[in-house]
Amino acid sequence: MSRKYKFHNPEGLYFVTFATEGWTDVFTRNEYKNILVDNLAYCQKNKGLEIFA
Repeated sequence: MSRKYKFHNPEGLYFVTFATEGWTDVFTRNEYKNILVDNLAYCQKNKGLEIFA
């Protein structure tokens, strides 16, 4: 995954998408789903992330 992309407008609305390594089934395996959900929750609480969908 590239780390070169930066979000320069903190008030902006961004569309973000990603792919997983080897097409890992993130949403059917609880251990992967929990990692994703925990990270999103952390970003919401500590970095002001707003999720719309």
